[in-house]
Amino acid sequence: MPIPVSAASAILVTGGAGFIGSNFVLEHLSDASACPVVNLDVLTYAANPANLDPLKGDARHTFVHGDILDGKLIRELLATHKPRAIVHFAAESHVDRSILGPSAFLKTNIDGTFSLLEAAREYYNGLSEDEKPHFRFLHVSTDEVYGTLKPEDPAFHEDTPFAPNSPYAASKASSDHLVRAWQHTYGLPTLITNCSNNYGPLQFPEKLIPLILHNALAGKPLPIYGDGQQVRDWLYVADHCRAIEAVLATGRIGETYNVGGSNQQTNMVVVTTLCKLLDELKPAAQSYSKQITHVTDRPGHDRRYAIDARKIEGELNWKAQESFETGLRKTVEWYLANQAWVEGVTSGAYRNWVESNYSAREVTA
Repeated sequence: MPIPVSAASAILVTGGAGFIGSNFVLEHLSDASACPVVNLDVLTYAANPANLDPLKGDARHTFVHGDILDGKLIRELLATHKPRAIVHFAAESHVDRSILGPSAFLKTNIDGTFSLLEAAREYYNGLSEDEKPHFRFLHVSTDEVYGTLKPEDPAFHEDTPFAPNSPYAASKASSDHLVRAWQHTYGLPTLITNCSNNYGPLQFPEKLIPLILHNALAGKPLPIYGDGQQVRDWLYVADHCRAIEAVLATGRIGETYNVGGSNQQTNMVVVTTLCKLLDELKPAAQSYSKQITHVTDRPGHDRRYAIDARKIEGELNWKAQESFETGLRKTVEWYLANQAWVEGVTSGAYRNWVESNYSAREVTA
């Protein structure tokens, strides 16, 4: 049964100060008729309360500083706000960090999801028979759970077996399995989305696109792992947010929906395209492409991801609106116009991490 768009009750969003979560909250509340959002975030390094500044004074947005591992807090929020849905973004999400320190990924992505599921199950069981049909638990996941593809392999579909190759991917695969089990065993009305590589405004500059933009403007090397021929399907974050809204509204309980941008590009093409855009929009003494540097590849680096999004396109009438070219241009324009935001998030802790991740990598070209 679809969730009524006009429902007065709130939705509980976890990780709503992070990149995708904050974009979702902003997109959701841009509709004057949208239901309120209770936004729970523990505010780790990649979360930024400034992402939510446009919502200051908006009574529909309630921010709560807290951890999904805090079951008591989750139960209190559910009892107080009586949400019609939980949208679960909160996760450790950077592969390189998971290689350097996997324990945080297991704690947040597995234990945290378990904590949230248990609180949601208790809450759902206490709903009235009229309320239960309208409740949803939507778990936002990644295409990395499927592993890697050869150049000739078909794109990942919803029935592709899991084969995670990094601690991050393994932790997300584990959380996906938990969500599925809580639906199958306990009847919790869950939905899962597995998305491809997101990019766009408000992305923390550890991921490829904002890292390259930040380094380019600072006159630093633009590090590319290995030969740069790793392929990813690039999804503009606003398109992803619209997909989540569609799944939340009319997705079938217990189903998984793959969300992709139909924009497969190599890392090398992404970086060279960014350099061309910067050459056009903020020209320097020489092309930014002169800063490109190949470095030792990271361990276990998946070669190719690709998403088959025909299920969500056919069932829910969703399709990515941004092409690779239009989405990347919008992203570059946003970063150039918001350098104060970038400076605010690139703290000493960020610089220390970049140093630890890249300094030991041998320059290969």
